[in-house]
Amino acid sequence: MNNSDLAQILIRAVEEADSSDRLLDAVQELAAAGIEEAVPTLIAALGYNNPGAAVAAVDGLIAIGEAAVSPLLQLIDDYNYGARAWAIRALAGIGDVRALDTLLEAAKTDFSLSVRRAAARGLGTLRWHQVPPEKLESIQTQVLEALLLISQDPEWVVRYAAVTSLETLAIAIAVTLPDQASRITNQLQQMLDTDVDLGVRTRVKFAQEKIQPQQHQEVFAPKRKLQDTEVPHRGGGRR
Repeated sequence: MNNSDLAQILIRAVEEADSSDRLLDAVQELAAAGIEEAVPTLIAALGYNNPGAAVAAVDGLIAIGEAAVSPLLQLIDDYNYGARAWAIRALAGIGDVRALDTLLEAAKTDFSLSVRRAAARGLGTLRWHQVPPEKLESIQTQVLEALLLISQDPEWVVRYAAVTSLETLAIAIAVTLPDQASRITNQLQQMLDTDVDLGVRTRVKFAQEKIQPQQHQEVFAPKRKLQDTEVPHRGGGRR
């Protein structure tokens, strides 16, 4: 049996499910198959009144990856709110830069804290290799500005997600935007000093520990190499 035949069998099982439990089982099996032909059916499952099936569909769409992005973006404005929220979770998990505008809007303005959290995390998983080199710095700056704003969200889970994304962004811009790296470290330090939530402060500390060795390597490694080559030379000259 090839993938196309398997997909049709699994899709039919979803379409013919006559109970919530059977629908959940059918969507889980379809999602686990990881077949591109399943994308439209998995997207449709986001709109079913079955949270378990929606979670499974999101997992399946993330596993399928880039092939699911265009269909999700094409339909996202037509979804009811519940389905749209699940779709944003899927896009955040995939990390495709085509979803950037959707993730930025959701992270900054969605009324649901779970959607803002998912979108904020998605901004930290963007696949920078997809961005044309001439646009990389401007897009990374745009994401940086958004994350600095999101890190002040009133909900701690959203701030926590913003910290995880600031950590990955700090590492990403160490080469492309080194002059902007201090904005991230300053924001993290401010959060460490002032955030009311212990979980957020703990996550900030972890992020700082991950970022600092990267920055130290970028800033000091070249100087260290220069000194290693210069010192013997100066010593030889004095002799």
